[in-house]
Amino acid sequence: MPNTARRTQHDEHRYVRSAFMTTAVAHPVAADAVNALAGTGGHLMPAAALSSLAGVDADDWARFAAHWDELTLDTYMADGGTYRFRRYGQFELDSAAEELTLLAHAPYRQEADINTLNGGIERLFDPLTDSFADDPLLRSVLVRLGRIFSAIDGTTSWNVKLHPYRISASVDQKGQPAPEGRHRDGVTFITSLMIGRANVTGGESGVYTDEGEHLLTTTLSEPGDLLLGDDRRTLHSVTPVQPVDPERAAHRDVLVIAYTAR
Repeated sequence: MPNTARRTQHDEHRYVRSAFMTTAVAHPVAADAVNALAGTGGHLMPAAALSSLAGVDADDWARFAAHWDELTLDTYMADGGTYRFRRYGQFELDSAAEELTLLAHAPYRQEADINTLNGGIERLFDPLTDSFADDPLLRSVLVRLGRIFSAIDGTTSWNVKLHPYRISASVDQKGQPAPEGRHRDGVTFITSLMIGRANVTGGESGVYTDEGEHLLTTTLSEPGDLLLGDDRRTLHSVTPVQPVDPERAAHRDVLVIAYTAR
């Protein structure tokens, strides 16, 4: 009953439908995502569904995945870990006009009450490469997701932060995709897009209500598997990864995309 009451109030104040929004979710994959996010607040979109929605194929995913070989070491890990490689950038999105604008590079900051491990400081990461920011797969996914979120939230103007991560693992050091534990990111909607896994086990993602009720658990495995959450109403976590074969390199590549209504 508490969840029903919260959704009703949320519908009353936030879910403003329009002719644009109806058109935006005409694709059944988008409609399923809108219904799930408006309901429980969490949704798993399989790779085949996202590929259909974004109009991309296996060759596009392979090309896009090559950008993860250009990530650089995250030197801000308060746990002392050297397992995370990343870059950072942000766009402004007008989902009605389908216009994306890459913003000037700037430090990334989360407050300590949001990120209990690495928050409270400005972190200056290397920027997205030009080829990453211009990749047609990326731009298609960002616009399609923006239209889904606009159908829920009633806004068409978004700040979109991009966090490409490679989490490495070895026998000496487990990889921690979410070292801060169960958390939220302080944004409107949060997504985790699987890019690739190499010689790793683990990396199970969970989504929960504010009260700790379990909503879903999944292990993103195929390039294009996508986990979406309403960050205002849910928490999320990811379990550590470790190598299957200790003699080989091991890593988990994802793109975390954070949408904040403007």
